[in-house]
Amino acid sequence: MALRPNLFHILFALVAAMGTGLSTGCSDPPPSGPVRLGGSSVTALPATVVEAVDGDTVDVRFGDGHTDRVRLLGIDTPETVDPDRPVGCFGPEASGHTKSLLPAGTQVLLQRDVEARDRYGRLLVYMWRRRDSLFVNESLVRDGFARTLSIAPNTAHRVDLSEAAALARQERDGLWSACHADGRDP
Repeated sequence: MALRPNLFHILFALVAAMGTGLSTGCSDPPPSGPVRLGGSSVTALPATVVEAVDGDTVDVRFGDGHTDRVRLLGIDTPETVDPDRPVGCFGPEASGHTKSLLPAGTQVLLQRDVEARDRYGRLLVYMWRRRDSLFVNESLVRDGFARTLSIAPNTAHRVDLSEAAALARQERDGLWSACHADGRDP
């Protein structure tokens, strides 16, 4: 489910009014402010893309200038950067697509879920592109560049992402036509 424009504008105004309130060196950026999104109270963090590292990992800069690596929640793109694993089927395409959606300088809003960070220290987020309200996580799944990966307790958008995946599978978009169900090359 893409973020509706009217809700996006409310979210944007709330974030702008409250400021970022981030301090240099903090391990987890504090929330900018609560909003109602999808029936639950969530927080939004404004940030700027520094670099899309791969299909589901992005480096961002917050208002105070500090950078952080974020992992897009609820999705998994084929591997491209892990030196201990082979490049996954459709991995370069997924990585390239994320880089085209999120070039350096792109303004984004980040929504956290229950857990703040993964075992690698990445901030766990759902991401919206500010200029057009594109829900990046959902877009990657819907266009066939990612599969869903629901890990409790971080499941706020599980239904939306599952519906997007079903549509991509049905249409045989992206990796659904290029790879076996387990991600191997055909």
